[in-house]
Amino acid sequence: MAEHLTVGRVAELAGVSVRTLHHYDEIGLVQPSARTSAGYRAYAPADVERLREVLAYRRLGFGLREIADLADDPATDAVAHLHRLRGLLLEQRDRAGAMVTAIDRELEARARGLGTTPEEQLTMFGAQLYDSIGAAYPATRRTEPRIAARVWEALGDARTVLNVGAGTGSYEPADREVTAVEPSAVMRAQRGPDAAPCVAGSAESLPFDDQSFDAAMAFSTVHHWRDPIAGLREMRRVARRVVVFTHDASDTGWRNRFWLSRDYLPEVAGLVAGRPPVEDLAATIGARIEPVLIPWDCADGFFEAYWRRPEVYLDESARRAVSIWTRVGPEAEQRAVSRLRADLDSGRWADRNRELLSLDAAELGLRLLVA
Repeated sequence: MAEHLTVGRVAELAGVSVRTLHHYDEIGLVQPSARTSAGYRAYAPADVERLREVLAYRRLGFGLREIADLADDPATDAVAHLHRLRGLLLEQRDRAGAMVTAIDRELEARARGLGTTPEEQLTMFGAQLYDSIGAAYPATRRTEPRIAARVWEALGDARTVLNVGAGTGSYEPADREVTAVEPSAVMRAQRGPDAAPCVAGSAESLPFDDQSFDAAMAFSTVHHWRDPIAGLREMRRVARRVVVFTHDASDTGWRNRFWLSRDYLPEVAGLVAGRPPVEDLAATIGARIEPVLIPWDCADGFFEAYWRRPEVYLDESARRAVSIWTRVGPEAEQRAVSRLRADLDSGRWADRNRELLSLDAAELGLRLLVA
């Protein structure tokens, strides 16, 4: 019995009552597999592991019947449960972040003497509250075929491809066997019926065996990862080829080259502070670095996409599909938009960026890492 814990000790460690544990036993949800010499319940390591899963699902808001179905799923082991729980917790965090953003916007409006409608107030807490980035994706985040061609060419002869941080699946090659990994439930829900199968998971801990895929790809997602170096090492572990679309966030590569971050939104410097430079990312997987030009009529509305169409940045729906605008906060966003609008009206923007108007494509720090 040395490895077993008494019901009282389990209750103390887990922060629940003994009565709760007795109830879980009575309904067959978590049944201790042993008894002490005095006849009291005793929990083996496997019992504690199951209880941990039950309590985690419970605190995420699942009902006991739902939890029983999840915990008893024969296709899900302890590691799979941990990956699932992590994805659910990340989703909860994203929703909390979106709610904070909504509250910040209302506080700013009230500080300016503006009110909010009852509908807006209820939407903040109701079912329409999505990840503020993901919900805007269908309108502006579409596959740019010229960039997609570069990515697909870099995949070489790979037939099986893992797409890490897959989002809605815009850049997944249709002529290959693709498996997607995406932590956000909002993004997963927006994947089309013909999209590749998608599992909840994070780049830093991919739920696949070594060398499971011919290639692993990641498109415009590394900057969202908690640990980009660990994520890239995982991609290298599970695939023989790695293709990553990212950006050079250095002053010369991006921040001072792109007029939007240079002249209107200097806060982006703080967003990338401390992040590994692109050279370190490439070195992690032994990749070569290739520049990717952005066509002036780019179909995918990422942050730099409208470099020759500055008026698009005045459209809130276009901004909502780009994480940077949410991350800098409403005050910085509104200041940048107001200044840009004034400079467009006065002609100052055109005077300062006249050399861009004749370009068909611009080099703004986007990079393709190929290993």
